[in-house]
Amino acid sequence: MRTFVALESLVAHPLVGRNVAMQEGEPVSHPAFRDRVATWHAAFIARRGTRWAFYFDDALTFAAALFGAWLAGRSVYLCSDNLPATLEALREDVDGYAGDVDDAFHPLQPHAGTTAPAVWPSLDAERAAVFVQTSGSTGSPVLIAKRLRQLAEEAAALEHTFAGHCEATVPTSQVVVHGTVSHQHIYGLLFRVLWPLASGRPFTARLFRHSELAQALGEGDGVLVSSPAHLKRLPVDLDWSGARNCLRAAFSSGGPLDDEAAFHAQAVLGVAPIEVLGSSETGGIASRRRAVDDAASHIWQPLPGVEWRVEADRLEVKSPFLADAQWLRTDDRAQRDGENGFRLMGRGDRVVKIEERRVSLTALEAALAGHPLVQEVRVLTQEDDANALAAVVVPTAEGWQQLEALGRWRFAQSLRTALAAVVDATLHPTRWRYVSALPLNAQGKVTQRLLQSLFHVAPEPRAAPVRPHESLTKDPR
Repeated sequence: MRTFVALESLVAHPLVGRNVAMQEGEPVSHPAFRDRVATWHAAFIARRGTRWAFYFDDALTFAAALFGAWLAGRSVYLCSDNLPATLEALREDVDGYAGDVDDAFHPLQPHAGTTAPAVWPSLDAERAAVFVQTSGSTGSPVLIAKRLRQLAEEAAALEHTFAGHCEATVPTSQVVVHGTVSHQHIYGLLFRVLWPLASGRPFTARLFRHSELAQALGEGDGVLVSSPAHLKRLPVDLDWSGARNCLRAAFSSGGPLDDEAAFHAQAVLGVAPIEVLGSSETGGIASRRRAVDDAASHIWQPLPGVEWRVEADRLEVKSPFLADAQWLRTDDRAQRDGENGFRLMGRGDRVVKIEERRVSLTALEAALAGHPLVQEVRVLTQEDDANALAAVVVPTAEGWQQLEALGRWRFAQSLRTALAAVVDATLHPTRWRYVSALPLNAQGKVTQRLLQSLFHVAPEPRAAPVRPHESLTKDPR
């Protein structure tokens, strides 16, 4: 029978008959996982330094290294990617590197052949910690400490709230956790690795791309850990019929799903996504599960242990997932709805100064998004000129036609009409980039760095139209 095990004692004893992961299609048992932890524990014990930067492509290897580091009394710094600039930025914060990083950073290697002892002490939940990076939407990632106590509290809250959505169709089968988001971010760390480890649901060691996901989700009972950006782009030209038969639940975090994306994901996957509100700073806050024609399903309900309030239009939270017992003010605008629920009213304005004048990027984006030829848009300051704005636009199908007919300059002029009621012409974006989809990082988020990179490459050609797979168009009767 599947049992929930506290994270601090997860590797203290071998749990015979329990699988922790699926790697290359084969199950990895808990005793075998403990041996992998031992190889990393020995490696950390043999090296000086208490602070280690991690980047692993494989989630199982990452988990083994994480618990090995914790058992050795080391702190772990999670890198958002393994680009040399990202790793170099941590040089002053860490004593070494581990994982899939360039040889120039001398990554630590596990001590092969080491086996786990019969008993390990439970971890100190206040001492063991990871430092996670924010998504860097402001262009400057920030490190935030997360102690094992906070992570363990949140994993227990997730099990209490969502276990009923993740049960197997028959008691003898196991539910496998699949993901499209990286474990190097707090959401992926919790939902793809720590919660599955504690709850006894094996997780797949690798990430799945869209082209592989339909088949993987159709191979047995499963749970999908994804993001709004991934869910709204689920390709309709693949056969998802197997996934619709096997998928027990789909989770989404990293921003609210709009109605169109939520219902698209439900039509493709066969289950309505469970949205989880939270961030690296706050941990999990609340959840909701949207239903067609159900206005109440837009209301967010807090996770167990989370207190919330709305002060001066902003959502504030207090919970055991935070470092202390103080109220934390978020950037979300909220409004109370019902006895213990709230609606989000958008993000707080991102205000910048252009030529000594204050401009709300949020207001500019909202105005452009209201244009009938615009599907999505992001406005940002230019990398080489902080006194000028740029816009990255995803046109609608009709928008692409107009772009081809009018040309880039005249098309941009037509979009500027949407800004006339917001700011005068001197504060309009001066550079425009048109793309078929906003760029995403490994966590399924759109970051300032990725948006800036679009202005260093050639404009993207229009993508060819995609035809829905017959399984999505045939009469279900």
